[in-house]
Amino acid sequence: MSKKKIHTIRRSKSKIDYEKNYVLVLTKTNKNIYAQILLPKVKKTLKSFNSVNIKDGTKTEKSTKVGNNIAIFLTESKIDKIVVDRNGNLYSGRIKSLVESIKTSSNVKI
Repeated sequence: MSKKKIHTIRRSKSKIDYEKNYVLVLTKTNKNIYAQILLPKVKKTLKSFNSVNIKDGTKTEKSTKVGNNIAIFLTESKIDKIVVDRNGNLYSGRIKSLVESIKTSSNVKI
């Protein structure tokens, strides 16, 4: 990983308050997208989601489906606020479609 990418990741993670909020950590590869919801304070994974088993659609459509699954879980768990950790990725494309689908499908503040 380049020094610029590492600097971007550290800068974005320094602004996230892991002590008070549930954190949605997003990771993407060339083919799939992965998301984990972390518990406050302990940074343990509450639930994880991915697009590996979704066969139909483009990568952006798969991200939207993963976002809808996350929104269903958040409403069932009565979680009303999460913070998004993009891992240094830009807020566009698949990351944006996943977060926007969570916003529209649930009452969660992001």
